[in-house]
Amino acid sequence: MPTEDASLSDLGEALRELRRRQARRDGERQLTYRELAERTGWSHGIIGEYFAGRVLPPTDRFDLLIRLLGATPAEQGALATLRDQVEEQRRRGDQRPRELPAAGSGMVGRDAELSELDAMLTGNAPVVISGMAGIGKTTLALHWAHRIAARFPDGQLHLNLHGFHPEGAMSAGEALNTLLSSLGVAAPRIPQDLEARAGLYRTLLQDRRMLVMLDNAADAEQVRPLLPPAGCLALVTSRGQLTGLVVSEGARPLSVDVLAVDDARRLLAERLGAGRVERDAAAVERIVTACGRLPLALAVVAARGALNPAFSLDDIAGELDGSGATSATETLADVRTAFSWSYRLLRPDARRLFRLIGLHPGPDLTAPTAAALGGLGVTRAAAILAELAQARLTVEHRPGRFACHDLLRAYAGELSESEDPAADRRAAVDRLLTHLVHAAGATTLVLDPLRKPIGIPAGEPPATVTRPADEVAAMGWFRAEHRALLAALDLAVRTGLDRQAWRLAWGVVVALERDGGWQDWIAVQTTALRAAERLGDPAASAFSHRSLSVGYARLGRTAESRAHALAAYELFLQVDDPAGAAVCQHALAFTSETEGRWAEAITHAERALALFRRAHDPVGQARALNSAGLYQAELGDHDAALDRCGQALRLQLGMGDLGGAAATLDSLGTIRHQLGDHPAAIGHFREALALFARQGDRIGQADTLGRLGETQRAAGDVAAVRQSWQQAVTLLEEIGHPGLAGARARLAALDRQS
Repeated sequence: MPTEDASLSDLGEALRELRRRQARRDGERQLTYRELAERTGWSHGIIGEYFAGRVLPPTDRFDLLIRLLGATPAEQGALATLRDQVEEQRRRGDQRPRELPAAGSGMVGRDAELSELDAMLTGNAPVVISGMAGIGKTTLALHWAHRIAARFPDGQLHLNLHGFHPEGAMSAGEALNTLLSSLGVAAPRIPQDLEARAGLYRTLLQDRRMLVMLDNAADAEQVRPLLPPAGCLALVTSRGQLTGLVVSEGARPLSVDVLAVDDARRLLAERLGAGRVERDAAAVERIVTACGRLPLALAVVAARGALNPAFSLDDIAGELDGSGATSATETLADVRTAFSWSYRLLRPDARRLFRLIGLHPGPDLTAPTAAALGGLGVTRAAAILAELAQARLTVEHRPGRFACHDLLRAYAGELSESEDPAADRRAAVDRLLTHLVHAAGATTLVLDPLRKPIGIPAGEPPATVTRPADEVAAMGWFRAEHRALLAALDLAVRTGLDRQAWRLAWGVVVALERDGGWQDWIAVQTTALRAAERLGDPAASAFSHRSLSVGYARLGRTAESRAHALAAYELFLQVDDPAGAAVCQHALAFTSETEGRWAEAITHAERALALFRRAHDPVGQARALNSAGLYQAELGDHDAALDRCGQALRLQLGMGDLGGAAATLDSLGTIRHQLGDHPAAIGHFREALALFARQGDRIGQADTLGRLGETQRAAGDVAAVRQSWQQAVTLLEEIGHPGLAGARARLAALDRQS
């Protein structure tokens, strides 16, 4: 029955219970999916998806299904409400995230700043906390965010924008992608266009009360698209004052200074013990002065003293006196002095791993990544990361994920430059890239088991690599490592490891496709193509050209798509790869199809089919058969079209190629429409939509909805037409597709006519 948090799995369970109850009531076995398929005219495969809770049945199908299963009129109404709740929650991405990291016990003082922040709650303007690195901005912001969280019952979002990371700040587009994911938007539904992405973000937050903490911002331009609408609060931290936000958005600024002297003493007392601090008050004063009352420096010194209770504070102060720093600015410039105390107390292998962390290009790392970097076992790497966190040289900001403050990362890099031989540094980078190449490859093969593993090096993967258990785990790994993977690609190019760069690009394309990351796809494959050309590897160049053709086609840039497909085709022929050449011909057929050149399209499709047969590639053969059938229908040969598409569908269902089956069902719907068999056409289109949705293919859904609407109009159901075409417009809006204007015009014309 309906609940506030209804889910698709709840709906599947409700259907399964109806099926079980009907069998108990009638004293018979449960109806099989094939029997239900015979009664409804739907495929037994899609019925299985409905019962498994993986695909949301359309309203008309759901109503028919629950009636067939014996739901009473009252139950029909309740179940229809449940289905509508699931659809609404999926549409709105209805989530209540609670993402604020723990505030911890690290803040001392700041009473005046907290009072100022409390006063800023009277309006909806963003709050900007600024100050130098290590001053405690994030600690203050987190403490205040937890203090006011109850005022924002719809949840809290938290995002580190990495404004001053050595590899560059997070882009606004990437930040929006992460925020939308936190709001429950499925990755394939996130728009490509930055403005559309920001619009969806604001729409989801409209009429909500949410707190959005944007930590470590680079500048106002990075933050502006991430600001939530009225009713929500944006809390931003940055080393800069973000004057642009103050001027244009009315942001309320708070500048954070060093700790007061008494608060600096209290920080040391809380971490070292009040008695110890009171017994050596003179040494404490020297420590406070030497650290310039900078919280980060004080925390590192306190960690050293806490880990070594036998050390006298006078000895620690003596070491500090040698740094010569007398102010916060000087301490910041020479903060490596404070860091060095904790560093020197580490065991040799921990010191070495800390230094090598400076080579890692991503925002954070895990034990397997650290193990690869250091040439260690994963268990030992995990122990060292915990040791580094205890010494305040890293922080476990998410379970199992460790990050360094930017100043500590820079310090680690400096140490590695001075202490590690160039050959050792190069070996560490090579181990890291090898780990990521194999891990990305393992993820790809989980997502697409039929994919040829051309981007995975021969031999066993490193011991640091674990194959994801399923597709959910694979996509979770990719999303967590997304920034690190793209940064590693650039690192490989910078260090002259072009083969690793190309392999990394190969390893991420399937996940990028699942997430609809076509802009990243094009950037990655452009980098890979240049690497392949430097390697003088025509097969690798052919693959990258072909991938670029796909990316440009997805964005509607047909001229660039055709140019890359032709370049790839010639290269595949050069290296005697008929399957690769066939895919290029298939891509060219698709480009001709989008331009309405049917005779040219069928020529490309027939060439692709011949090449796929030569390569003994059944997946490719089925897709080429489908394309050829569709084009034959456009040229008027419907019998041949039905035959070819029928062959294709049988092959695809037999292999479990759901994406290919969706396209073929769409083609069959088109052919049946042309023959005037509207009920059969509508049935094929609906089955195609369900499979496209399961694959996360928004373009496929939008195209099929357009054709479904045409069939519904021919059948005289104007209300259904409007619903189908509005859904198509919504999907195209989400991805900023070039066909959006045409889809809107089509819908507007329908409204004028009716």
